[in-house]
Amino acid sequence: MREVVGVLRGGPSSEYEVSLRSGATVLEALDREKYDPRDIFIDRLGVWHTAGIPGTPERVLRGVDVVFNALHGEYGEDGKVQRTLDALAIPYTGSGAAQSAVAFNKQRTKEALKTFGIKMPHSILVRPEGDSEALALKIFRSFPHPAIVKPGSGGSSVGITIADNFHALQRGLEYAARVSPQVLVEEFIKGREATVGVIDSFRNEHTYALMPVEIIPASHRPFFDYEAKYGGETTERVPAHFTSHEKQELTNLARQVHEGLELSHYSRSDFMVSKRGIYFLEVNTLPGLTKESLLPKALHAVGAKLSDFFDHVISLARGRRRTQQA
Repeated sequence: MREVVGVLRGGPSSEYEVSLRSGATVLEALDREKYDPRDIFIDRLGVWHTAGIPGTPERVLRGVDVVFNALHGEYGEDGKVQRTLDALAIPYTGSGAAQSAVAFNKQRTKEALKTFGIKMPHSILVRPEGDSEALALKIFRSFPHPAIVKPGSGGSSVGITIADNFHALQRGLEYAARVSPQVLVEEFIKGREATVGVIDSFRNEHTYALMPVEIIPASHRPFFDYEAKYGGETTERVPAHFTSHEKQELTNLARQVHEGLELSHYSRSDFMVSKRGIYFLEVNTLPGLTKESLLPKALHAVGAKLSDFFDHVISLARGRRRTQQA
């Protein structure tokens, strides 16, 4: 009998469109001889649907053996949907509720990784309420510039800007505050951006690190923002043009982040390789799975099929159920 796999996609976050495409990739790639895929759509208001019919999560998930979580951003990556699935005792791909909540919050991630000695940009966390001009002036006078202004939680580079003057800082604070009530102002590290995916229990390794991918934004973009990421305005090098020592350090750091945050199944960490060393930027617990996404490209570079990767993480999800029942 085929295993029923519910593929969650959509969701009430700013990454709704990317999630739809990630979910479509999963639905298309799953082996129909082994799995019975079920498209589970969550609309922008958070209402669950299957076969076009809205319903409660309990009703929509009836008969589902395992969930493939292809949601991104708020609700999908912050622990909320994980708590719902835990309450219904349905196994799912990706990290658990508590770990997702920490990794989704950039400041909590930084605090959790401090004990591991990982280099991270200097940053401050603020809550832009009331007079944004006064807050921007205070930060501008006390924080080195240029600075990166980003939402305190979220992914896919949504809401991120670079501020090299006072007015850009004020606009950046207002822009990021539309995505998250807390905003992180972070030291701008000049260098080359890299990302490294890791997978649990893959190719006979406890935590397998994929090849580092070097990200090269278009010349008119100072960093790899959302528009560059999903608008095709970027180039990726796989394998990356880093030294063998840099590549080794990047893969070691990605494993350290994944294991240090106690993440599950797979993740993708972003870094900046600079003359001052390698700096950790953030981690994605449910990285994109579209044809433009970086994790599928890294999988392809090591000769791994996307369908085999999906099969592997579904197997890991089933293992989570066995562990919970033991």
